[in-house]
Amino acid sequence: MNLLVDSHCHLDFKDFDGETDAIVQRAGAAGVGLMVTIGTKVTEFDKVLAVAERYDNIFCTVGIHPHEAESEPEVDAARLIELSRHPKVVGIGETGLDYYYEHSPREAQQKNFRSHIWAARETGLPLIVHTREADADTDRILSEEMAEGAFPGLLHCFSSGRALAMKAVDLGLYISLSGILTFKSAEDIRQTAADVPLERLLVETDSPYLAPVPKRGKRNEPSFVVHTAAKLAEIKGVSEGELAGATTDNFFRLFTKVPREALAA
Repeated sequence: MNLLVDSHCHLDFKDFDGETDAIVQRAGAAGVGLMVTIGTKVTEFDKVLAVAERYDNIFCTVGIHPHEAESEPEVDAARLIELSRHPKVVGIGETGLDYYYEHSPREAQQKNFRSHIWAARETGLPLIVHTREADADTDRILSEEMAEGAFPGLLHCFSSGRALAMKAVDLGLYISLSGILTFKSAEDIRQTAADVPLERLLVETDSPYLAPVPKRGKRNEPSFVVHTAAKLAEIKGVSEGELAGATTDNFFRLFTKVPREALAA
């Protein structure tokens, strides 16, 4: 049996208080063998780390979400690098640009983004990029920074235009698809997913948000990633088992700090 990885969830959020044991059990029963819970605030990093330390098959990242770029204390690459030395920290972010909500000024978001890129470059850990309604600046910053020195990473919860996806692939980055892929309104995302090489694709929930069809409207959780994976398998014209094997292999190729033996049935 090929197990899936939920490459992006938020198990430290209050939505899951007191339920993580049951959530992890349901994930395992559904064939999800590993999860990465994602940092959004350095001031609450201890909560993210605590979840990862509690379970053998959960890892975490450290970072500041673009929404928090102004409200969080300014954190430079050195601090991110220091925190990333913990054995359970396997990525940098999430970071990036969100011009849809603009909860933080664009200048603060861009400065925050570049600090995270520097940390990803120095550590070799993958950069988890959030981008919404910011394709041009995301393209520009990733291209400028990649020219200064390569770094690994992915565009998470992909909902941008095809051009940005193809630029990311050209830069050596990966694309992670969420429950949005299953939404009736997301035909453009499905067309982009069809064009991205299978060896550059991952799957995620971004739970507790964006539950996929047929769970839409419910609180999302890692076990639901099977529905996104099934839709992606259909789009790519492969079996669900082949899709699980490919996306999990892709995960370990990108998240090199995660030991393969952590994948648990």
